[in-house]
Amino acid sequence: MNFFGHKKGSFTGAVSDKKGLFQAAEGGTLFLDEIADLPQSLQVKLLRALQEKRIRPVGDHQEIPVNVRLLSATHRNLAAMVQEGSFRQDLYYRINVIDLNLPPLRERKSDIPILVNHTLEKLTDGNADIPKLSPAALKALQNYPFPGNVRELENILERALALYDGHIIDDCDLNLPYAPVASDPTLDAPDYNPSKGSLEDYLEDIERKAISNALEENKWNKTAAAKQLGLTFRSFSLSPQKA
Repeated sequence: MNFFGHKKGSFTGAVSDKKGLFQAAEGGTLFLDEIADLPQSLQVKLLRALQEKRIRPVGDHQEIPVNVRLLSATHRNLAAMVQEGSFRQDLYYRINVIDLNLPPLRERKSDIPILVNHTLEKLTDGNADIPKLSPAALKALQNYPFPGNVRELENILERALALYDGHIIDDCDLNLPYAPVASDPTLDAPDYNPSKGSLEDYLEDIERKAISNALEENKWNKTAAAKQLGLTFRSFSLSPQKA
């Protein structure tokens, strides 16, 4: 993460001056996602930049004043990390001026249609002919618990764009991992933990287990298992299964 930039010739490969994130955001907002993952060495440098409102690019002998608004996000409990000693207390108090708690996607069903439209527009590069979701597909998304939150929604829609017939994205194109509806919190899938692997691997594991269970419940009848999971036979056959 290049916070401060560098000067030409400051290290091997530095063939030109390069602005860092602070300089690029000058006069505006700098958004740092997953700030809890910053190593201790960068936490110190970030704290100094926020306190002094000045930075020094690598290889430069002078400090540069900066004026940015910092917006940071994380899915982890920073207060608990401070107690553990893995996140600096002084940096925590510096960035925790206004604390906003964003509920998980499964608790914001009304946001799903807006996020779907935004994501599809982004995935199609703003093409005028943006695909639409069928009512059944939208309902399926609103009933899905989204253990991977918004990133999982993006993953699902990206996959659906590769499978749909070019007109309407239906519920069978979503290939949702089998999971109980979010209305029963005691049955929700466990939250996605990035430290245990990629989101793609996590989703494939859920899908693989769901398919295996459906096959066993239907005595290895693929047609019946696909119907139980709400999949077409073709998409069911393309889904990951146990060897």
